[in-house]
Amino acid sequence: MRIQAAQLAQYLPPKQQLFILAGDEPLSITESLDQIRAAARQQGAQERASFTVERYFNWQQISQFLQSFSLFAEKRILEINIPTGKPGVDGAKALQQLATHPVEDTTIIITLPAPDRDMTNSGWYEALSQQGVLLVQNQVPLAQLPDWIGQRLALQQQSADESSRRFIAEQVEGNLLAAHQEIQKLGLLYPAGALSDEAIRQCVLNVARFDVSQLGEAMLQGDPARTLRIIEGLREEGETAVAVMNPLIWLFRPLLQVRLAMQQGQSAQTAMTQARLFGDRQVLVKRALDLLPHKPVEAAVQKLAEIDRIAKGVGQGDAWLELSRLSTGIARIAANRKTGQHRSANRAR
Repeated sequence: MRIQAAQLAQYLPPKQQLFILAGDEPLSITESLDQIRAAARQQGAQERASFTVERYFNWQQISQFLQSFSLFAEKRILEINIPTGKPGVDGAKALQQLATHPVEDTTIIITLPAPDRDMTNSGWYEALSQQGVLLVQNQVPLAQLPDWIGQRLALQQQSADESSRRFIAEQVEGNLLAAHQEIQKLGLLYPAGALSDEAIRQCVLNVARFDVSQLGEAMLQGDPARTLRIIEGLREEGETAVAVMNPLIWLFRPLLQVRLAMQQGQSAQTAMTQARLFGDRQVLVKRALDLLPHKPVEAAVQKLAEIDRIAKGVGQGDAWLELSRLSTGIARIAANRKTGQHRSANRAR
């Protein structure tokens, strides 16, 4: 069964012995893992074995551990980390066996990356999610991060106004581990109670870690300032213009393909399937269809081809400057479109 993080306490050992932790947010995964371990230890699990599934991993190690007799503890913890989310043929069989045949006195914890289409369609994943407790923990969206920061501050009897929480969120740029560290630092430096904006700004460092995938999201949120901040951050962190440009190409080319197919009478869903858009990319393209007209998309594809030539030394110009102009321009179009949609909705009321 799939649950939310707040529900985990209801299923901890001995109520449940099989847990699946999936997602791309390391802090949340680690905290859930520690919570399950602590509950299992309270029930007498003193022995813990941890396996990381890499290439050529021998799944017989799992069987040998489960069949072995422990000299030190009656209850045990078995952790299986599958970083790629691809256990292979032998692994798939082993995981289905673990799901359908519970192991007495053993708490099993399986950690996986964020589930993709192939993973969720697999038999082993379905078996695990049906028989165990599934907790998927992904990155907290930037818009929700100030509330998350407020909840974390409250745990150490501190608080901050919305502006200050937003400042912390902008500094860490979605990195929960960095946010957690900054919040702990505030707890060490200042007493319980309300924190001033000045105190927070003096304490919190700019620890943002930018990801190329955040760029398309920022553009389609209609946020030119954040879009520019991400581009500048990526450049400062040593990314190449080509590496930043490629995800934009993967967004705009299929988007143009979908728009042309829709103009010929295809439904949006059919067009996206034919363009091989699934999962997060499909969500992003759906948003872009609502916010970006055909002409700006077509112009963006042409501009990206020009920037590609500049970045590879074939054309003249500054690839980073052109990337900044294109990305912030798209963000402004998206912002204007969103404003227009809100006005239309208000008039309809």
